[in-house]
Amino acid sequence: MKIKRWHIWLGVAISAVFLYLAFRKVDFSLVWEHLKQARWSWVLLGLAFYFFGVLLRAWRWQVLLNPLKHLPIRRLFPVVAIGYMGNNVYPARAGEVLRSVLLKSKDQVDISGSLATIVVERLFDAIVILGLVLLNLRQLTAMPAAADWVRSIQKGALIGSAVFLLLLLIFLAMVLFPLQTQKVSAWVINRLVPSRLRASLNGIVARFITGLSSLRSPLDTLKVLLLSIAIWTCETGLYWGVMRALGLNLSFMTLMLLNGVVNLVLLVPAAPGGLGTFDAACKTMLLLFGIGSELALGYTLLLRAALWVPITLLGALFFLREGFSLSTDVGSLKEKYQDEPKPPAEQ
Repeated sequence: MKIKRWHIWLGVAISAVFLYLAFRKVDFSLVWEHLKQARWSWVLLGLAFYFFGVLLRAWRWQVLLNPLKHLPIRRLFPVVAIGYMGNNVYPARAGEVLRSVLLKSKDQVDISGSLATIVVERLFDAIVILGLVLLNLRQLTAMPAAADWVRSIQKGALIGSAVFLLLLLIFLAMVLFPLQTQKVSAWVINRLVPSRLRASLNGIVARFITGLSSLRSPLDTLKVLLLSIAIWTCETGLYWGVMRALGLNLSFMTLMLLNGVVNLVLLVPAAPGGLGTFDAACKTMLLLFGIGSELALGYTLLLRAALWVPITLLGALFFLREGFSLSTDVGSLKEKYQDEPKPPAEQ
């Protein structure tokens, strides 16, 4: 997983533009006054909701991993926290790969299979996030000043939904017809891929399809969906805690819309942790809800700190406990623990 230097600089440039949009025309002395008046007990309550959501993520991952290997939640929780840390400090959301590498190095779970479960996680996250946005857009459309911006969100949501639907159909085919999918992929690989790469690529596809096998159980699929809804509700609980800390008065459904839109904007490539994109999206949404610029930025900065600092520190602590260094190169780790080639399916 080698990241090209220009990719990093592109992310930094995009972050710089969004940071400018977030911080322009702001009286920072007023922002500081708002932050000084924050009631930290509400932030701590919001963090309790948030970390319960992280625990639910470990439970959801356990359900998805069961066909590959049963691992206790107490083992998966630290790995999930390490994944958050990796996403926050490494480029290209490397935390997702880091999770799979850790399971390979310590628990002998194939990287391709565990990565497939992480893709399924993101699939269900996308379902919930799009649902949050589409179910709550009506309250934004009532604001005349927001009309153009809302239309942009609607257009982006429709395009995203179309792409998402196509990917969903491909996933359903892989879940419902694993043998046929593997045979088709082997046929394509054996005709289009150089011979030296065929065995490795066929093995990756086979393990990836195995990683999707938990979704063949309707009960497990329902469990994953309900856990995904609970996870995003818990994360919105942190948005609510920060809101109460600063004395704002927004409904929980409004905060769920804010959470959904912010996470859609985080799809824009940027520096690690969504630096800039998160800040500009969150502040802009709050402005549309009628909150002043300084208070909106104060909320955004406090929310960013609450979302970033505790889980990153906890993830770093767990990463060190696993015997790795914070300067470890994720790409080198992945190459060190890469899966062994697996024979392709018979044609």
